[in-house]
Amino acid sequence: MKQLTLTLLLLVACLTTVTAQSKKKQDIKAIKDMCGCYEVTFNFAETFEYVEDSTYIPSKTKTDKALEWVQLVEDDKNKIAMQHLLIVGKPDSPYIVKHWRQDWEYQNTDLYQYSHDNRWNYISLPKDQVKGQWTQKVFQVDDSPRYEGSASWVHIDGKSYWENTTSAPLPRREYTTRSDYNVTIRGNRHEIVDNGWIHDQDNHKVVRENGKEDVIIAKEKGYNTYVKVDDNRCKAAQDYWKENQAKWAIVRAKWDEVFARHTNLSLEEKVDNKVLFKYLFDEENYKTAETINPLIESFVKKKQDAKL
Repeated sequence: MKQLTLTLLLLVACLTTVTAQSKKKQDIKAIKDMCGCYEVTFNFAETFEYVEDSTYIPSKTKTDKALEWVQLVEDDKNKIAMQHLLIVGKPDSPYIVKHWRQDWEYQNTDLYQYSHDNRWNYISLPKDQVKGQWTQKVFQVDDSPRYEGSASWVHIDGKSYWENTTSAPLPRREYTTRSDYNVTIRGNRHEIVDNGWIHDQDNHKVVRENGKEDVIIAKEKGYNTYVKVDDNRCKAAQDYWKENQAKWAIVRAKWDEVFARHTNLSLEEKVDNKVLFKYLFDEENYKTAETINPLIESFVKKKQDAKL
């Protein structure tokens, strides 16, 4: 009887492992399906207001279009990294803008959770809490942190999607125009569809202060569609990445070293009155580890100055 029970337990364990491996393969395919050349439509609209202020001015509805290349940067069994590159300007003389980056890590326990005012708190999650999940880590154009969250990919009824809610800094479209809130609580949903993928967002605009409850001033809907087109249309971005990938590998490696310290992180907004991406986009003066590493370090506040 004991032998039969042991055999059944081993069989169940084996089947569970096979199922998990099959599910992981589906997850990986869904994530990598976001790579390629896309016509992108960005749509954002403020939906509900909660401030009792007659002078409050809601954000204008924003719609925009772009051609974007999503480059596979790293492809490991437990990590997939993808760099977004915008293609702007005239088709015969395009200009490439290094856009955001998204990394996906399987059963990751180490996260940097955005607090507020350019500060991130390091958290270590228990392994059983992230079992089967993927952390999406989103980075700014200079590869500094933006936001991240852990959740499971869902494959059901012909749909594949991942959704998570987490705190983030203000988006760049709001950062230079709004000062009445300091945190965006982002409800993110990535769904793979027949002609590409959709980034669906339900966001809260929040005032966050130490020792106080969050105050929601408004809600926002974001709906960004990525429609797949022929990869040849993004050749300029592919060429840009071939020429510049070594430099940005140095940048990522330095940030990885910063993140590996597993301590709360606070960043300077400017050093010598200049933001980080403007330094790094200087292709002549910042292209080696000798120039890039100390630059990034200069934006990392020391523990005694961080006041986390």
